[in-house]
Amino acid sequence: MKKNLFFIGAGGIGMAALERYFLARGCDVAGYDRTPSALTDDLCREGAAIFFDDNPELIGTRWRDQDTTLVVYTPAVPSDNRVLSWFRQNGFQVVKRAVALGEITRGTDAVCVAGSHGKTTVSSMIALILHESAVGCNAFLGGVLRNTGSNLMLSPGSDWSVAEADEYDRSFHHLSPLVAVVTSTDPDHLDIYGDEEHYLDAFAHFTSLIRPGGTLIIHTGLKMTPRVGKNVNVRTYGADDPTADYHAVNVRYTDGRLLFDLFTPDGMIPDVEVGVPVEINVDNAVAAAAATLTAGATPEEVKAGLAAFMGAKRRFEFRLRPEGGKTPVLIDDYAHSPNEIRASIRSMRKLYPGKKLSVIFQPHLYTRTRDFAPDFADALSEADEVIMPEIYPAREEPIPGVDSQMVLRDVKSPEKIYCERKDLLELIKIRNFEILMTLGAADIDRLLPGIYDILNSRPQT
Repeated sequence: MKKNLFFIGAGGIGMAALERYFLARGCDVAGYDRTPSALTDDLCREGAAIFFDDNPELIGTRWRDQDTTLVVYTPAVPSDNRVLSWFRQNGFQVVKRAVALGEITRGTDAVCVAGSHGKTTVSSMIALILHESAVGCNAFLGGVLRNTGSNLMLSPGSDWSVAEADEYDRSFHHLSPLVAVVTSTDPDHLDIYGDEEHYLDAFAHFTSLIRPGGTLIIHTGLKMTPRVGKNVNVRTYGADDPTADYHAVNVRYTDGRLLFDLFTPDGMIPDVEVGVPVEINVDNAVAAAAATLTAGATPEEVKAGLAAFMGAKRRFEFRLRPEGGKTPVLIDDYAHSPNEIRASIRSMRKLYPGKKLSVIFQPHLYTRTRDFAPDFADALSEADEVIMPEIYPAREEPIPGVDSQMVLRDVKSPEKIYCERKDLLELIKIRNFEILMTLGAADIDRLLPGIYDILNSRPQT
């Protein structure tokens, strides 16, 4: 790998893990992103030189040598980006983030976690368990783990790595897993794949990349048929599926703690505690346990890691949680598919039965909104109140007739409101909330400090 690394789309969470990895290896790291953020601020403090103007003249002298510089970009960056175009026109080696990550997985015993949802939480659980065990790992996460305040873990001397296997743009086809986990295959990114059949085929191809002697750990009930090699073991998991190789038994809430007994092919592991005690995490914990036991962690190390798990930022993250079950409660979740939204809402219902549940959902991408509008409306209808701002476009241009209203008009909740993002804080000031969830993969999280201040100033009830 070259000494100098330049990252285009440097503020992306997945890119940040690579930047930190190469900084830790003593490389010179620079990059470009469209806008500054708390993450880019942290990266700059850690030694990366990041600028925010699409101007090739700002590229530092050190990164203008094509013999010593590797350029890494994310597919979310437009192809006409001037910085990206300058590197391409001047003969630099330019690769996608997935290619750089793939090189790391080829040189290690890699655990790669794929899925339309759940992969950030599962990979974070796996990373924490292995990092705190005798196995160790270098982990590249799609979210900031609250235990460490980073999306990168380093274990010098460990042969293991942990990575999210991102299906967007078929990025996960560059990986080389020894252990692969597939959590879910709900259709997504149909702007890339066209239809569900091609989406499922991409996951099947991912399973074909597992090395001989490796293991596939796959959730039961998925439509996708694995395409593994002859010498690859296949194990199934499902928290509530007694036919699965790994499943949960005797799930129970005790004094605010969530515990279960883990059934495995090698026997029962009793009293496994889920550090973030929401029901959806039982399934995630079963997957993480299966993967880490396969990688060589002991049952005791698995239990310790899961109990200590604090969650990844923006993954069912409590931002305001008064003691004694009082309200208002504020929770933020990256959930951006219908099934994720439904699971998040149902988990909150179980934690706070009888409380009014309000959801602010910011749609992400015109194509995703167009393709799944009825499913989004059905999932959101499980909330008591739904507030929706305009669609966050990210990399896309507007599509005529596609807007938030095409979802909101079919929501069946007793209360539903359209409110532009710029007016959300003012709306929140004049409304009362018991449980407020902010959902979506867009930039709704940037409003959370203001939302927190408003809700925290109110009396607890």
